[in-house]
Amino acid sequence: MTGRFKLLVSEAWRSLGANLSTTVAATMTVLIGMFLLGLFIALGTWTVSWSNHVKKELVVKVYFTENASSVQKTNVAKMLGQSQYVKTGGINYVSKAQALKIMTRRYPELVKGLTSNPLSDSLEVTPKHAEDVDKLYESIVLPHKPPGVFKVVDGKQVSHRILQVAHVIEAVFTIATIVLLIASILLIANTIRLSIFSRRREIEVMKLVGATNWFVRGPFMLEGLFCGLAGSILAVLFLVIGKTVALPSILPHLSGDADVKALAFPLTALILVGMGIALGAIGSGLTIRRFLRI
Repeated sequence: MTGRFKLLVSEAWRSLGANLSTTVAATMTVLIGMFLLGLFIALGTWTVSWSNHVKKELVVKVYFTENASSVQKTNVAKMLGQSQYVKTGGINYVSKAQALKIMTRRYPELVKGLTSNPLSDSLEVTPKHAEDVDKLYESIVLPHKPPGVFKVVDGKQVSHRILQVAHVIEAVFTIATIVLLIASILLIANTIRLSIFSRRREIEVMKLVGATNWFVRGPFMLEGLFCGLAGSILAVLFLVIGKTVALPSILPHLSGDADVKALAFPLTALILVGMGIALGAIGSGLTIRRFLRI
């Protein structure tokens, strides 16, 4: 078994050197495909992370009337605490004084010249799921607002737009990844097809003398594996260079939130190497099938 494996490896290695132009083309194909996939993984995972962060920021604000009693406020908080649409621990009481401090910090130009605090006490309620914002809002205002509540704001227009963008981002990321992988397999298969076509008589002779399909397929799959490994490693090296050169100038323009981040680069590199090896072997294996039908 070991001797046969060594024979397959040596045959694959000999073929790589004998068909250098095809080897380089297949390797470059994997390099380009894995480089683009690496960029897309980084951008896509960061964008999905950002959309998840933004969805966590969606809240429903319950504003109390000026003369609302503490009992009324407590009852509203208890009612929300029992709601199936409210996240556990997702109810935050904001007094009018705290609200003014927050506005002063965020929008100092709006509070200049104020002689009194025009804001009201409120509850910031975080939904269990971002998609539950409408249901949470309706559970508070229907059939009527609770006693002591002045108004309820769910930022409907903003929240709906955020959810739409988030869903589009997730769908585009998934579809584009699938398309890129399929395109990489087809490109690798077509590149290796040239090498196989030039050696079709050699394959026919091997089949005629009794070689099994797997014995014929083995060297070609190893060739694809070697090309995939080399191309993916080169792609990782180029990504490291790009990360070192470009990232410092990009980071200041990105979100500074700690929970918004792309997939860890070492994990991305492992994915690219694994995908490169798999694509090379699969592309070769699929291409050789038609030449084994003798």
